Amino acid sequence: MEKLGQVDKDHTERQVVCISQDSFYRDLTPAEKLKAEKGQYNFDHPDAFNNDLILQTLRDILAGRKCEIPAYDYRTNSLIKDKVTTIYPADVVLFEGILVFYFPNIRDLFHMKLFVDTDSDTRLARRVPRDINERGRDLDYVLNQYMNFVKPAFEEFCLPTKKFADVIIPRGADNTVAIDLIVHHIWDILHTKNGDSASGQHPYIEHRRTSSSSDALSR
Repeated sequence: MEKLGQVDKDHTERQVVCISQDSFYRDLTPAEKLKAEKGQYNFDHPDAFNNDLILQTLRDILAGRKCEIPAYDYRTNSLIKDKVTTIYPADVVLFEGILVFYFPNIRDLFHMKLFVDTDSDTRLARRVPRDINERGRDLDYVLNQYMNFVKPAFEEFCLPTKKFADVIIPRGADNTVAIDLIVHHIWDILHTKNGDSASGQHPYIEHRRTSSSSDALSR
């Protein structure tokens, strides 16, 4: 977003917006909450998300309608009541997450699909400090969740969807050449006078993270 000059713009004037799949985690049942507190709930399973809401939100975006995105609290593993982010129509929408290619009806909405590929050591090295410093987990919790849920779910649900990507970016954010190419492509969309932009439709670019909710980790 910074490379695209969108950070300092008012949210109603942004031409590019970014939405995380993590905002669409569904509410947990009481039994699931107990499992989550013990690190025994799989947040990387496709059923962990409110996929109907994802589908409806993306359809609203493509139709140029304003929509509201839920707010999620990683520390409590729950949605924040009465808090949403309003997304206004934009020329380019980036939707990032570990399982955004899993369901065909969602995957088929994207105009361009990117798979940001990082190795397992890098994913774990980034995940540990993030979960400890930002989400209040201890090391045992993080490693247990990674070995029992995150890594197996990545191999079962995430990695197989790599074949649906239009572009694969090795080394993730460290691949500055690839990132710059994507940025230039988005700039081309923003400046074009023809195509979808001119017709009132919204070019939709999906940004796929291979292993996590943000910055190439897993939830």
